[in-house]
Amino acid sequence: MTGRMAIVGDGDSIMVFRAAGVDTFPVGDEKKAREAVRHAAKDHSIIFVTEEFYKPNEEFMKRFDEEAYPVVISIPSKNGSTGYSDELLKTAMEKALGVDILFHND
Repeated sequence: MTGRMAIVGDGDSIMVFRAAGVDTFPVGDEKKAREAVRHAAKDHSIIFVTEEFYKPNEEFMKRFDEEAYPVVISIPSKNGSTGYSDELLKTAMEKALGVDILFHND
């Protein structure tokens, strides 16, 4: 496994990442997103997936939680955040640390 990063999402949301050296996988539907993540998982340590494609594939994405790599992370798209990615991050932090150190929403 290399230290490479990838992003999966709609073309407009992910193209800016290409300039930063992130491998881009533009997709148009949920099935193509699963295929792109499966393909990216072979050679990438970190895979970002826009919320629109992560959320409907949540059960599929959970399989990557079992291994150290790749790390699959939901991020907002060009349309902005729905709060979904924040909630996933909060849950993961609480699971790993036992406390909410980022959001403090009690």
